[in-house]
Amino acid sequence: MAATLDDVARLAEALPEVTVGERHGNRTWFVGGRAFAWERPFSKADINRFGKETPPEGPIVAVCVADLAAKEAALAASRAAFFTMTHFDGYAAILIQLPKVTMRALTGALRDGWEACVPVPSMGRKRKR
Repeated sequence: MAATLDDVARLAEALPEVTVGERHGNRTWFVGGRAFAWERPFSKADINRFGKETPPEGPIVAVCVADLAAKEAALAASRAAFFTMTHFDGYAAILIQLPKVTMRALTGALRDGWEACVPVPSMGRKRKR
């Protein structure tokens, strides 16, 4: 069974201190004022960047990761569902193709995104992994 945006909402909103809002017209999940996951439909510019290659089918969700090394590890761990595109080069986030992701991988990615963005209360900085 394919994951849905409702699954993303249920999993993300079950994490501590998560709020839901909108950014750039898309539903976004925040912790400590920082977005850690958001709906990410392709823009016309995104589709053009794929050239002759067929863009991955949606819905698509973007999720933050701790750093670029974590991004590479995540991309290698779930090649079927996790991907990136040139617009995300140098940015610590992955894209998730919901029709192809397992619930286990989605749950882990959202938890990792939350951990990458949650502030450490006593220091006001993001938590190290």
